[in-house]
Amino acid sequence: MIRVAIVGTGGIAHTHMEAYRALKGRCEVVALVDIVPGKARKFMEEFGLACDAYERHGDILPRSDIDLVDVCTPPYVHAAITIDALKSGKNVVCEKPMAASLEECDAMLKARDESGKLLSIIAQNRFRRPIRDLKALLDSGLAGPVRHAEIDSFWWRGHSYYDLWWRGTWEKEGGGCTLNHAVHHIDMLGWMMGLPKRITSVLANTGHDNAEVEDLSVSVMEYPGALATVTASVVHHGEDQKLVFQCEKARVSAPFGVYASRPMPNGFPLKETDREVEQAISDFVASLPPLPYEHHTGQLDDVLSALEEGRAPAITGEDGRRTIELITAIYKAGSTHAPVDLPLKAGDPFYTVKGIHASVPHFYEKTASVMEQAGTLTFGSDLGEKEGK
Repeated sequence: MIRVAIVGTGGIAHTHMEAYRALKGRCEVVALVDIVPGKARKFMEEFGLACDAYERHGDILPRSDIDLVDVCTPPYVHAAITIDALKSGKNVVCEKPMAASLEECDAMLKARDESGKLLSIIAQNRFRRPIRDLKALLDSGLAGPVRHAEIDSFWWRGHSYYDLWWRGTWEKEGGGCTLNHAVHHIDMLGWMMGLPKRITSVLANTGHDNAEVEDLSVSVMEYPGALATVTASVVHHGEDQKLVFQCEKARVSAPFGVYASRPMPNGFPLKETDREVEQAISDFVASLPPLPYEHHTGQLDDVLSALEEGRAPAITGEDGRRTIELITAIYKAGSTHAPVDLPLKAGDPFYTVKGIHASVPHFYEKTASVMEQAGTLTFGSDLGEKEGK
């Protein structure tokens, strides 16, 4: 039985708790932590838990009966809590984004290596069938090399979204939609294509004058032989999110779609597509096995399995760091109005939180600060899952 402590009992912790419920018999939540007085106890009562509640994460560190610390706090304290937990001999799973800077990511990786404990960063979309299928398809080579990737991380958030106390500031949220929403799609791009060699970006705040941070960014990423365009947004009605890869032999995407053009002698496309290529790709995707669990439950199942089997998790700290490196490069390019080469070096001003804060634009100043908001969380497009694709 793996004993879990959840640090931070806000909205995303509820999703984690539902996952632990689905994995009952393998894990038990034995401690809750939240800095808001009474909030952890309210969470405990809501889920009918028989555990201990604390207001400081330091109070759980001496406990020898905790195997896994699950960090569900605002981003600005991810690194400190993770490092403290690892140094106390506990394994850690940390919500996205991994941290507020590459310096913090590297400190987390160092603490993991020195402790010998597990560290996994939440990227639950890799445990969704459309994304798993697309990754497997690209790796298979059936569509050929990628020539262009179109990553549309379209979200919509009302003006009041940034009224929550920790949102909308560079200090506590660490960034805007690029870091806290497009982190999912940027992780998927990094998983499928790795780091580009150069990034050019534009940042803007077009609809949230109660936030310092961006609510829209557009980036172009240069890969050897390919380009990727990434749009991060919380101003897109309908949240029509997608990943489209234009490859040598066909266009493939999530939600799943395939289109293979054939040329006329003059190079223009025939109306009739290459049915043989399309069928081979469709058959490959249909042959892939189902996933036992998806979303957060899928990733937390993998984390538990990694602890049970003594192996590394599917999503490691290095995966989380790569995503932060991509996002940091977007912020640097958008702030300096100049292309940014990768990888970023330790001496770069954007390597540290202090350097980022000194360099990024403040579009507006935060005008409200509420401790809690009514309503539930949503997780964006179903990527065709409801249609069984």
